[in-house]
Amino acid sequence: MVVLDQSSIHTSDRFLSKLSEWEQKNLKIFWLPTYSPKLNLIEILWKFIKYEWIEVDAYASWSSLIKYLKKVLENLGQEYAINFV
Repeated sequence: MVVLDQSSIHTSDRFLSKLSEWEQKNLKIFWLPTYSPKLNLIEILWKFIKYEWIEVDAYASWSSLIKYLKKVLENLGQEYAINFV
C-alpha cells in the first residue's frame, strides 16, 4: 500500500494512467483527503522544523538555513523528536 496526497504530480494524467497497471501488480493506493496536513507525516515534521526547532537566525541567508536544516535532520530522533502523546 502507498499513501498519497492530492498533489498535482500524483493526480497528473501520466501518473493516473499507471494506476490500473499497478493495481494488477497488487499495489494499493490510499488517497489522503484533499487537504490533510495532520495526516501527512512530512507536513507534521516540517511544522516542527519550521516553528519549533529552527531559530530565526536560520533565515538570515541560504547557507544559514541549510546549516540549520542539516543539523536538525542529522539529529532527528535524538536531539529533535516529536512526541505525539
